[in-house]
Amino acid sequence: QVQLVESGGGFVQAGGSLRLSCAQSRIILSVFWSRAMGWYRQAPGKERELIAALTSDGKTNYADSVKGRFTISKDNNRKTWYLQMNSLKPEDTGVYYCVVDRDGSNVVPNDYWGQGIQVTVSS
Repeated sequence: QVQLVESGGGFVQAGGSLRLSCAQSRIILSVFWSRAMGWYRQAPGKERELIAALTSDGKTNYADSVKGRFTISKDNNRKTWYLQMNSLKPEDTGVYYCVVDRDGSNVVPNDYWGQGIQVTVSS
């Protein structure tokens, strides 16, 4: 079973930045570079939504609410994925989940999930 661990969350004021990281705690899902991954967010009282995805060939998929502010990326050497979040707004508050998909072309990855990490943006 793939285990993913998110880090980098926390508390920030509106307008600030955070960078989330996602790494495999157990390297079971090999060929890191060939996987698709994404970040989901679940805001209080709302359903979980995909906010950013990255395919193995570099295609990105962003929710309208984060376009121009968030950037998804990966480091093949470190086998780590990132979500750079800039110009944060209070409505970005929620639990963020990283997801990896065995299908590198999937723009809505959903195979393996992390435990989630809290991001709180104050006004």
